[in-house]
Amino acid sequence: QVQLVESGGGLVQAGGSLRLSCAASGRTISPYTMGWFCQAPGKEREFVAGIKWSGESTYYSDSLKGRFTISRANAKNTGYLQMNSLKPEDTAVYYCAADRQGFRITTAVDEYDYWGQGTQVTVSS
Repeated sequence: QVQLVESGGGLVQAGGSLRLSCAASGRTISPYTMGWFCQAPGKEREFVAGIKWSGESTYYSDSLKGRFTISRANAKNTGYLQMNSLKPEDTAVYYCAADRQGFRITTAVDEYDYWGQGTQVTVSS
């Protein structure tokens, strides 16, 4: 079983940056795709970014327009989401997830096998 724990969330002013981390334990997630999702109050959980097991392939939500960068350090069993130029509409709980099918990046919530508990990101105007 894999446990995922996010950290790095908090309160930041518009235009600021945050770096979220996702630490995995229980087993190595190096063969798995990692994804980040966000969920704002009253909205469904939605895909933000994903990275294949090798780190060589990434995919982002169109709405991000290059502001976020996903990365991973398999040796540390950890994934990251660098968030720049944050906007108030980025305010949400951010979740990391792992998909055992490491050859693909899927945006579907139901395709991910493991989830963290989430970390709150609040962007003030």
